[in-house]
Amino acid sequence: MMRAPPGSRGTSPGMPEGHLIHRHAAEQRADLAGRAVRVSGPQGRFDARPWDGRMLTEVEAVGKHLLYHFEDTPTVHVHLGMRGIFLRYDGPGTSPRPGTRLRLATDEVAYDLIAPSRCEALAAAQVAALRGSLGPDPLRADAVPEQAVARLTAFTGPVGAAVLDQKVWSGIGNAWRAELLFLAGLHPNARGVSPEAAGRLWDTAVTYLALGRDAGQVVSDPDAPSERWVYRREHCRRCGAPVLTWQLASRTAYSCPMEQQECR
Repeated sequence: MMRAPPGSRGTSPGMPEGHLIHRHAAEQRADLAGRAVRVSGPQGRFDARPWDGRMLTEVEAVGKHLLYHFEDTPTVHVHLGMRGIFLRYDGPGTSPRPGTRLRLATDEVAYDLIAPSRCEALAAAQVAALRGSLGPDPLRADAVPEQAVARLTAFTGPVGAAVLDQKVWSGIGNAWRAELLFLAGLHPNARGVSPEAAGRLWDTAVTYLALGRDAGQVVSDPDAPSERWVYRREHCRRCGAPVLTWQLASRTAYSCPMEQQECR
């Protein structure tokens, strides 16, 4: 039987955000980590021979990046980009679909990676450079809140641009930007965010991204998990005011003029 993991094709418009990357990592870690994995590149664009049959020790999510750590071989780095998806097969004998860049399989399960923006080998120094290029990830236990606050308050542009900048915080995309700023009462155009407001926004991100990871979708209201406050809405779901939209950091920003007053 084949099934797409929750939050893949048809459930997440645009680039998968960090909650879905962490969900992929958790599911694949449970199925594959600690096992010798059959690794192949059916499409022919990724030479999987160095990893085939080796022990997969860990599947790690860092922001919007996935890292596959194998024994005695370089790390495999995957970034799904705008079009990448995983398909999970309970019957690993099922032939991969055309265009499968990478297949990871055991006797019980197979994962096919289709249309990622990156699927590549990284040496240890390159993995360290990738980590160093990313800001704190709200879903990682090793994230330091004080560092997250410092990076956000040091950003000189609008807070709505800061939270999309993966060097400031990693894993947040446009849907989460809209909803988290609404929940924290911050206007996307606000500059000079105070440490108190930055801490409030970080704590909100930690709480709600975890809900989203577990649900496989953006969750900004636990009582109505499929609803949004302002993202892609014509009217604010809290107060009914018309939602304002404009371009900010090359993405559509959303805000409520009543709940997120620009002077805050």
